[in-house]
Amino acid sequence: MKNSLEIKGDWNEKKGKLKQKFALLTDRDLLMVEGKEDEMLGKLQILLGRSKEELHKIISEL
Repeated sequence: MKNSLEIKGDWNEKKGKLKQKFALLTDRDLLMVEGKEDEMLGKLQILLGRSKEELHKIISEL
């Protein structure tokens, strides 16, 4: 599982792919503010009904 720094490295590309995969997501939902990665992932967990581990897997496979 990638950590927050590894996810952040190519976040803009992954953000676009997540929006394609899950049309209900907005730029605001995917806003990654330094130090608030867990908050964003928590929001995605609620919106998508997925676990943190599932989200990490989805993001790492993009």
